[in-house]
Amino acid sequence: MTRETGRRGLDEQAVLLAAGLADLAVSTLGTAVGTVRGLLRRSDAGALAAEAEHDLTARGRLVLDRYATVPPAHLETLARHALARRTADHD
Repeated sequence: MTRETGRRGLDEQAVLLAAGLADLAVSTLGTAVGTVRGLLRRSDAGALAAEAEHDLTARGRLVLDRYATVPPAHLETLARHALARRTADHD
């Protein structure tokens, strides 16, 4: 196999992957639109929307807590424990 043939195979694979992802996105979007239409016809749509907002807010808080909060440095934690011991020993 030559470099040109190998390169063409990789290009073709990339195009096929992109087309597959695009098809999946369109299919998923179509399903989501159908679901939203069904939800809008419900009589309790307001309560359902409020509950969904609450759930999304809680989920967002969890994500931010997981990724945005930086744990204290290990040496800082050790220093605090040592200081607490020293203070407890002197009392």
